[in-house]
Amino acid sequence: MWKQPYFVIGFSILAFFLVGSFVYEWIWGNVPRQIYYVMENGRAVEGAPLSPSWQYPLGTDQYGYDLLGKLMLGAKYTILAALAVAALRMLIAVPAGYILGIYLDKHRKWLSSFADSMHYIPLTLFAAYVLTPVLWMPEEGFSTTLWERIAIQVVMMAILTVPIVSILIANEAALLKDKEYILAAKTLGAGRLRIIRKHLYPQMREKIAVLYGQQVMETFIILAHLGLLNLFLGGTKVSYDPLFGDPPMSISYEWAGLFGSTFRYLQGAPWLPLMPVLFIGLAIFSVSLMMEGYLRSKKPKIKKIANPHKTIRSSNGTVNSYGRKWCG
Repeated sequence: MWKQPYFVIGFSILAFFLVGSFVYEWIWGNVPRQIYYVMENGRAVEGAPLSPSWQYPLGTDQYGYDLLGKLMLGAKYTILAALAVAALRMLIAVPAGYILGIYLDKHRKWLSSFADSMHYIPLTLFAAYVLTPVLWMPEEGFSTTLWERIAIQVVMMAILTVPIVSILIANEAALLKDKEYILAAKTLGAGRLRIIRKHLYPQMREKIAVLYGQQVMETFIILAHLGLLNLFLGGTKVSYDPLFGDPPMSISYEWAGLFGSTFRYLQGAPWLPLMPVLFIGLAIFSVSLMMEGYLRSKKPKIKKIANPHKTIRSSNGTVNSYGRKWCG
């Protein structure tokens, strides 16, 4: 798959954001540069939030912090959290799906009906309900560290959709177990565990990889939805000052938090909510490219070869000859 340009391009985009985030913090620290206003000829001509310029390519936020710096600092939290949520979800769902599809097949239908009903329930609401006590800063401050809150959020978001992913894998395993070669293996005395290990998993390995990519993209979307509800990755900083309180802010500068905390500026300073959305879109696009590259590396390719026995007349009247063959 490393020879597939789709996979390499997608991986390079994610790696750029991840490595760039750590390098940015290593060079410039964990606080973005700040400017309150722009001076020209001794007088202030523009105040924060500053629109994009050569000095600040993505502009600044309402407090004068460089938006590009905030996005780079938050990249590692956003991307690593999405990868971790999807990985933990698959680690739980894959064995559970095999157990349900092979050992508990008689219960699979009603469990599948139950899981299907969950497709129509907004999972963001469940996530918001269980994560609010963890992420919303109480008046006396957080009693947990940033990484503890991120770990709790990753676990909870992973568990929320485990039933749905498990049912998907169980249904696929149930379809495969009736294939002739698996029935032959059973006739020869193969046990259920061996069938899973030697037959089902190799057959489903590519689908599981694609499912992992889909879960990563879904996690990005749920994080964005939580951002609109002011529930940010790692915690929401809340001001309880009744007179001069600031609006809820992201502590980790993760992208969904930057999007949700600046959504009210969509008309007045549109670069504030749109730039985090653009970065989230780029991350989803890069995962999609990696999935496409992975599938292309595993599937047969179609190559054109000369075929003297077939002729095609094109629209301009030119007669061409060509052919196709499948090769592994």
